[in-house]
Amino acid sequence: MTAVDKLRARFDEQLGGAASDNDLKALKDQYLGRKGGAVVALMKEVASASPEQRPVLGRLANELKIHIEEAIAGRRSALESSRPPAGTVDVTLPGRPAVVGHRHPLTILRERLEAIFARQGYEILDGPETEDDYHNFEALNMPLDHPARDMQDTLYLREPFARAVRPVGAPGGPNVRGEEGAASERPATLLRTHTSAMQIRYMQSHRPPVRVIAPGRVYRRDNLDLTHTPMFQQVEGLVVGAHVSMGDLKGSIIGCLREMFGPDTPVMFRPSFFPYTEPSADVFIGCRSCAGTGCAICKRTGWIEVLGCGMVHPAVFEAVGYDPRAVTGFAFGIGIERLAMLVYGVDDIRQFYENDLRFLEQFAF
Repeated sequence: MTAVDKLRARFDEQLGGAASDNDLKALKDQYLGRKGGAVVALMKEVASASPEQRPVLGRLANELKIHIEEAIAGRRSALESSRPPAGTVDVTLPGRPAVVGHRHPLTILRERLEAIFARQGYEILDGPETEDDYHNFEALNMPLDHPARDMQDTLYLREPFARAVRPVGAPGGPNVRGEEGAASERPATLLRTHTSAMQIRYMQSHRPPVRVIAPGRVYRRDNLDLTHTPMFQQVEGLVVGAHVSMGDLKGSIIGCLREMFGPDTPVMFRPSFFPYTEPSADVFIGCRSCAGTGCAICKRTGWIEVLGCGMVHPAVFEAVGYDPRAVTGFAFGIGIERLAMLVYGVDDIRQFYENDLRFLEQFAF
């Protein structure tokens, strides 16, 4: 009887510490399991006891078995009743760490560029992504027959009926006349091919001096490949005032690039052509992969093109009502994706737009 009492006391003590279904299952196996259970071992002792002790020992063993079964069932019911209903929140559980999002790498770089030019005194513009033909092309010295329009490869939303600048015999012909004989034309609507249209709009409503940048998305009919995408981002800048010179342009561009890539970055200007600037230049930095010695990335030249720029063409000033004899200015355009590929060491522009978190999470800062 003393052995049975000790077994019961030990079980009751362990039952008090059972806090889950797994604990109760382990406790049941320990005492009632067919292999190695304490009560099963006790039953074997009943079979080997003397005839006088066998009835008493058998009764005590059965009572202990019933006690254990009822105690475990009662403890399981108590645990189930203490659990919150399905779907509720257990406020005692430890909190889960919040998943914190972060900015896209192109957004990070655009904000860096904006901060650099803001320190140089530039105002930041914002404008529509759908434009008309005049602000996107004509005011920038690109009439309908200008070959530079082929460089843009425009995505039109609405073609014009006719334009006054079209020569006779060109597609669409001269102005189309309505029933009453009045000139009738519908301007083309398009997805802007550059953010320079915002500069035209700004100059139409502001007098010099002007110092602005225009960041934003632009669209061209490009095939998607390692270095091209039909939608990309630009930051275009414009400065207009009395006695603005090419030296001012070089100072702004070199200051920006050396703040972006490092104070010892070599910068080179090479003559180029843009219809809205004269003279025009392409700007290169020393290849960061080969330190200027020549490699496959820079096509063995030691230089990588990063932007285009130039002095504003007098025709652009005339289009917005500025006197080209009284003011001069410069303009530049930077492709954010092209710059990001150099800054981050990315060799495929498509990675910026594929939404692959394994790629984007590398820029979580």
